[in-house]
Amino acid sequence: MTLGFRRSGLFNYKPYCDHCDQCIPYRVVTSKFVPTRSQKRTFNKWNHLKEIILPLQFKQEHFNLFLTYQSHRHPDGGMDDDSQEQYSDFLVQSNVNSQLIEFRDSNNQLKMISIVDYLKDGLSSVYTFFDPHAPSGLGIYNIVWQIKQCCSLGLPYLYLGYYIENSRKMNYKRHFQPAEIYRNKHWLSYKANSSAHYELK
Repeated sequence: MTLGFRRSGLFNYKPYCDHCDQCIPYRVVTSKFVPTRSQKRTFNKWNHLKEIILPLQFKQEHFNLFLTYQSHRHPDGGMDDDSQEQYSDFLVQSNVNSQLIEFRDSNNQLKMISIVDYLKDGLSSVYTFFDPHAPSGLGIYNIVWQIKQCCSLGLPYLYLGYYIENSRKMNYKRHFQPAEIYRNKHWLSYKANSSAHYELK
């Protein structure tokens, strides 16, 4: 992770495309993170959810939520008709210390699942999916929750995967500051609102 890789199932990978380097590893400096007013409101809105931390495992309830999420948020994206085996290969297998977190409401209804890797210097947010019919904000709540987990464990970073500046679906990551990006074998401080300004860490 510190070299810009990501994990998918049992595989570690880094994107490579000829003449393109737009997939940028992105991590939040958790000890310096201060939520915005909007992020605070969203966190408080969903803070009634009960989190249950479990080892990686297959449950039909989880798989059903995954398919519902994919069909509504990423239709025709390739994962909206995944088989149980494909889902398990993607999310239920790991070669590192990984946990599955359930988030349930007061009626014990499953609202969100998050897969997280526990690293020496932080948490890696592997994948999150949630009830697409729920009011907005679950994704933001989840990231703030993971940042708080890092702080409680004394871990300096939350790894959020790859960031693409011009991708609408990736833009949410830039709202979690301060942050660092991995460029030319170095982690650089990243200021989201200053014309993509990078500084050597």
